[in-house]
Amino acid sequence: MPKRLLVVESPGKVKKLSQILGSEWIVRASCGHIRELSNEGEDSLGFTMDGERVECRYIPRNQQAKETIQQLKTAVKQVKEVILATDPDREGETIAWHLKEALGLREPKRVVYTEITESAVRSAIANPRKLDSNLIGAGLCRDCLDKLVGYKGSPLVWALNNGAKSVGRVQSATLHLICQREREIISFVPQDYWSVWVDYAEGFRAFYKGTVNAPKEEAKQETEVHDDTTIKATEITESIRVLSEAEATRLVEEAKRHPHQVVQYEGKTVNRQPPPPFITSTLQQAAGSRLRFAPEKTMLVAQKLYEAGLITYMRTDSVMLSPEFCASARQWLEQNDPENVPPQTARHRSSKTAQEAHEAIRPTDVFRPSTQLRLELTTDEFNLYVLIWKRAIASQCRAAILRKTLVVTQSGDLLWQARGQIVEFLGYTRYWSNLSKDTILPNLQQGQVLTLENAAYEKKQTQPPPRYSEPKLVQLMERKGIGRPSTYSPTIATLKKRDYVQLTKENLQPTSLGLEVDAFLQKALPDLLETEFTAKMEDALDAIASGKQPWQHYLTNWHQNYFAPALVKAKTVPVSSSSSTNSTKAAAVTERKFETSRTRCPECKNHLAKIPSNKVKKKYFLKCMSGCENVVLFWSEYTKTWEAPRSQTTKDKDINLQKPPANITTYPCPVCRKPLEEYSYIKDGQNKIMLRCSNPKSRSDQKHKDVAYFKTQKGWWSPKFGELKG
Repeated sequence: MPKRLLVVESPGKVKKLSQILGSEWIVRASCGHIRELSNEGEDSLGFTMDGERVECRYIPRNQQAKETIQQLKTAVKQVKEVILATDPDREGETIAWHLKEALGLREPKRVVYTEITESAVRSAIANPRKLDSNLIGAGLCRDCLDKLVGYKGSPLVWALNNGAKSVGRVQSATLHLICQREREIISFVPQDYWSVWVDYAEGFRAFYKGTVNAPKEEAKQETEVHDDTTIKATEITESIRVLSEAEATRLVEEAKRHPHQVVQYEGKTVNRQPPPPFITSTLQQAAGSRLRFAPEKTMLVAQKLYEAGLITYMRTDSVMLSPEFCASARQWLEQNDPENVPPQTARHRSSKTAQEAHEAIRPTDVFRPSTQLRLELTTDEFNLYVLIWKRAIASQCRAAILRKTLVVTQSGDLLWQARGQIVEFLGYTRYWSNLSKDTILPNLQQGQVLTLENAAYEKKQTQPPPRYSEPKLVQLMERKGIGRPSTYSPTIATLKKRDYVQLTKENLQPTSLGLEVDAFLQKALPDLLETEFTAKMEDALDAIASGKQPWQHYLTNWHQNYFAPALVKAKTVPVSSSSSTNSTKAAAVTERKFETSRTRCPECKNHLAKIPSNKVKKKYFLKCMSGCENVVLFWSEYTKTWEAPRSQTTKDKDINLQKPPANITTYPCPVCRKPLEEYSYIKDGQNKIMLRCSNPKSRSDQKHKDVAYFKTQKGWWSPKFGELKG
């Protein structure tokens, strides 16, 4: 008979925890948040502020939450003890408090673990604690702040009548970063310059670096920064910028006129220290750059790995590793890569705001065979697990040893420079490669005369700053202090969902709607867009979480001293001026030639144009720009082909749409056994036929996703189900 109840957040953990704890336990899931602020009261906030006192009214989030609460209440009656084991962060502590309140628990025990392994879970249960009122206060304050900004700020942008849906405390500051960069790109004026170089018969190229008598620049000290938004470090190989072709020509002629010799030859050995293990932001950055995962996908896949007991908790800002893991990693290296065992266990420093009680993201067992996991996990899960495993092991390795070479040559009064780099010891890069490729320079001596093979220049042009990729934006949010590990991914997802930004060639570009909203908010609520202002709010929440500030006092003061007066002022900002001025900027962004598709128009056979649209999943549709006005094709996820819209009159609800009679075959659907039907479609300008299930409900059914047979010389064939036999 079960005696104890363990309540967790995610249903995905229930099976694993039940196996660990055995029959004496009931394990149930809250399915995330079970309560939210009601929509009662002034502006539907669900809370009131009276002096420095805040009264919140919470209600079940939805019908499912109501049912979950009832099921948990029933389970509570069956046991003698209830233990709350929600996630080990501020949000998890707040959910535990909501469970206490909703279930009427007096003094529930709270346990925290960062990995779902038997030793970690049993150790946590053996050392329970009380709920942390400071963490709960920070969570409640965040709830109220977000609703206050969202519910009182959003009506300001509704008045724009352009489809804008919301304003957000973190969301709007993040959108402002993207829009700022876009305006820099729009206003950028490219400038021509020339890069001048010389090639030597000794086998290397050197770039123009100035003259002998020019004042010397101070040598820049190399700072070691591991950038997870890129896979390899990139070396800029060009001369100092020459601003006219005439000057570039003169330098080339000078180089050819005078003899060349080595005036400086330096070689030094540099240790490149291993990167720290992953935290939430760096995992999102690395998975974005190396696996092409969006931040939200990274977190969904990581959640699955955590629930399976394969990795530690994936929302963390600490790079600390447990002594047990460090010992385990060292043992693995001793057995498999003894040259890479460092003299002492590597220690990495977290940021000042990191919660040191947490661990970095790491595998729970470094010895688990990958061949077994490859069979158990999906491709995405396996690839992300390997990424986490490699990074954790790399963090415990020896440094990489690089041999760096600097050569300065002289011809007349001109100086030329070349740099080389060779990896002498791979160290951590056996597992985490992030170095630029080797550049080998020949062995030279001071004063050595060189043979000039060629001197030339190349015309170049300055480039506008690039748009942010999703990994780069996560990195920027972290550095600017906007949001916290749990908010990076949902913030970017919300901006895309609201149609404020779109992905253009894997980079985030603001839409005309996003630019218009941002331009208006710069006038209406400018402080809310400033990263320093938003970062201070996050710092205040951290101070509340550590018990340095009462949350109700902070919230009421923030509203009284800043937000309420700011809203009054914001309502005086004329709406039309913002819209009209920004529409010009938006036009500048969208004014471009359309990309050409490989698919041809079925009528005129010309290539169709890709028309950008956020209303379709593929982010563009195809249209003929050669005069065939009615030729518009949309991508079908079901058939994996471009199709014409089924009807041009779907908006008219009074018309009964009749679809053409289908050619029903005698072949049964491999999923539901209903007959297959022939279906015509257009691909690359040609009419084609396929078989699909005749049941209309199959169009939205995931199980029918791969039911598609294509006509071949041998008959009907499906990539999923193979040859169709009668």
